[in-house]
Amino acid sequence: MRNYLRSLFISIFTVCIALAQLANAQTRVTGKVVDADTKEPLTGASVTVKGTSKSASAGLDGTFKIDVSGTDSPVLVISYLGYFSKDLPVSGNLNLGEINLKPSATGMNEVVINGDVAIDRKTPIAVSTVGAQFIEEHIGTRDIPELLNGIPGVYATQQGGGYGDSRISIRGFSSQSGQGNVAYTINGIPVNDPETGAIYWSDFSGITDVTSSIQVQRGLGASKIIVPSFGGTINVTSRSTDTQQGGYISQTIGSDGFEKTALLISTGLNDHGWAATFQGSRTKGDGPADGLGFLGYNYFFNLSKVLSQSQTLSFNLIGGTQTHGQRPEASIADFAQAPQGIKWNPELGVKDGQQINPYNNFFSEPLLSINHDWTINDKSSLTTVLYGIFGKGGGGDIGGTPPRVSNMYSPYDYTAAEQANAASPDGAASTYLYDSHDNTSWFGLRSTYKTLLGRYITLQAGIDLRYYYGSHYQEVTDLLGANYVLDQYQGSASNISGGGDINNPTHLAVVGDKIGYYNKDWVQSEGAFAQAEYSKNDFTAFVTLSGSENGQKRADYFDYLNSDPQQMTGYVDHISYQAKGGANYNINSQMNLYANIGYITKPPYFGTVFENYTDEINKNAVDEKLLSYELGYGFKTSGFSAKVDLYRSAYHDKTDQSTFFDAATNQLYSANVTGVDELHQGVEIALQWRPITEITVRGMASFGDYYYTNNPGPTTVFNTQEKPIATINQIDLKNQKIGDVPQTTAGLNMDVNVLPHLTLGVIYNYFANYTANVPFQDFTSAGLHPYIVPDYSLWDLNAVWRFKMAGFDASFIATVTNLLNTKYISDATDNGATGLASNAQVDYGLGRLFTTGLKVKF
Repeated sequence: MRNYLRSLFISIFTVCIALAQLANAQTRVTGKVVDADTKEPLTGASVTVKGTSKSASAGLDGTFKIDVSGTDSPVLVISYLGYFSKDLPVSGNLNLGEINLKPSATGMNEVVINGDVAIDRKTPIAVSTVGAQFIEEHIGTRDIPELLNGIPGVYATQQGGGYGDSRISIRGFSSQSGQGNVAYTINGIPVNDPETGAIYWSDFSGITDVTSSIQVQRGLGASKIIVPSFGGTINVTSRSTDTQQGGYISQTIGSDGFEKTALLISTGLNDHGWAATFQGSRTKGDGPADGLGFLGYNYFFNLSKVLSQSQTLSFNLIGGTQTHGQRPEASIADFAQAPQGIKWNPELGVKDGQQINPYNNFFSEPLLSINHDWTINDKSSLTTVLYGIFGKGGGGDIGGTPPRVSNMYSPYDYTAAEQANAASPDGAASTYLYDSHDNTSWFGLRSTYKTLLGRYITLQAGIDLRYYYGSHYQEVTDLLGANYVLDQYQGSASNISGGGDINNPTHLAVVGDKIGYYNKDWVQSEGAFAQAEYSKNDFTAFVTLSGSENGQKRADYFDYLNSDPQQMTGYVDHISYQAKGGANYNINSQMNLYANIGYITKPPYFGTVFENYTDEINKNAVDEKLLSYELGYGFKTSGFSAKVDLYRSAYHDKTDQSTFFDAATNQLYSANVTGVDELHQGVEIALQWRPITEITVRGMASFGDYYYTNNPGPTTVFNTQEKPIATINQIDLKNQKIGDVPQTTAGLNMDVNVLPHLTLGVIYNYFANYTANVPFQDFTSAGLHPYIVPDYSLWDLNAVWRFKMAGFDASFIATVTNLLNTKYISDATDNGATGLASNAQVDYGLGRLFTTGLKVKF
């Protein structure tokens, strides 16, 4: 027995010595792989020893360890999908530190003023970044907003389901017309509608094809310029010019006749410093509901020239042209009784046996920019962008009420309308079609000087200049067999109901004539900004100051005589500014703590400055204001990470210009509500877990508390003749929940690498605590309880298979959204704040949709 124990002890001791010697013989190299711009860890980045089969992958914090023993003069190859690879000689250095990879779509050292990109563990704000790979693998038939529902505090829907008709809210702040509290920038260029602050995703629906990254900055954000970012900023950074020659071609098909074909070609950088990239796509489909067919052509072009080692000049063109059907909200009862179910579209019609939907949108809005980047010396640089946006389009509608084929759930019968018009004794149209046109031109200049003061302070200062012009009118497009339509002057506020032309009060309008309203609007602003940032070791702090003068002018050619000097106003000016600051402290390599505080003002929008769609100036229009502060904590290891954000934002002097229909009088009215105060506060949690190399799990939860804090008033109600008909002394908003957004959301996202080149993904999102939207003026007494939208959950799936096809890199991507075909309400309005489902006007979310696509790179 003793001999056995002695032998066992000697054996164990020998094995331990051998293992120790083996460990000592290994040479392990460590490092951290991050995005060169945002410093976000590139989780899963591949690290291989060149010429061997040894490999490793980066953890959630971007760190890796790899054994290079047994290799003479080892070289590591660092690669990540969508980024340029790097070859790094080890040369005795066993800790390579931070390894920066540049996206392959932004290969040149050129300026893309990328919207004040936040840097991980440095910029003290709440931020989430979505990369090109995630977009490619999950976009399916959707727009950008739906991709962002997995970010805490974000809620996005496709509203009626029309192509590009998405809306988005961040922390309870809306991006919709007249509110515009979410900023949208493309390469730092603000593209929110200057008149309303709204985001129209259909104008840039093809941007997903050329997006390098999307960064969602919640709260104050990192922007130095005045933008309507009370809730947050969505900054899209597009690809620039690839330095390598090549491209791709892709084809995607899906539900409801969805088809998308895309092509990209890059010349690469030649010996004379020139490079060009072109991308184009065609997208079409029948839409997820009746009458929502769409067709879009999107394009991107970049031409760049390396002027010298310190200067680069580039030209960018991003745009598209599209047309798509739309549909309005309808009652829950009507959807329940319609034979078509939630695919019913009350605007659908038929004419000569063909389906038509006059309620459509059409637009083309190219964005052109010239970017100049000058590295003056090793401490200073100057970046400048000159841009122009040229929009032309609008939407169609019906004049009059055509008969339906049978009951109210059947299509409008335009053939019968033509017959009725033909029988008119005087040739006048009782039913006709018209378009509402919005033609716009924007110009802007933004220039930023950056310099290092001493060793630790960086100063940035610059200017932000913008000019906008818009022309708005209605135009007859189809008389449906009649000789003319009588456009009789009915008084002011013509934008509400079509009030005619005072200069031609009995206008017998034909196709191509302007009717209803005709006005032109101007917005111009001049701003300056400055930011000082202190950064030393693990501590970073910044202070930003900016201000601008915003002027708005209006001309009304239908509500005022040509001889009336009030036909055109002068500029109405408002001064806006922002002051904000924050600090980040990296406690150690795993933990960081940050805080920020800021006070922001922004000018009121057009609908508030000018009363009731006229040139009458609203003397009560004042700047809207936001006081916000936030505290955040981050924790990262190779296998787990967490972010926690707590925020509180007090919103003062909000305005709302709204129109509403009174069923009792069968009339349209308008009310301009000012002085509304809100409080937005909550906690946001984002988690990542990588239990094994092949599985990555992401989770999030957001718990918001958004409500009104005062009872504004008095408010005047106008009829369509611009006559004040009533005064609401007090609107009982205090303590009411802010509607139109779920205040509790949660999500889970898991990717599984089943095989080396096959990845399966699943996404779960949950939405709750959702109060319907209610027009302000409907809160006529205390104690009203608006309709509560039922909680709902959605599941999505995707699969990605990457392989070689005839020597080229190829990928096959499949997506399924709303896997369980869940029936849910995504948007709701409760006119009158009745709390009754029977009174709610709603949009139902989209049912199950799928896409399959093949992409080949060359």
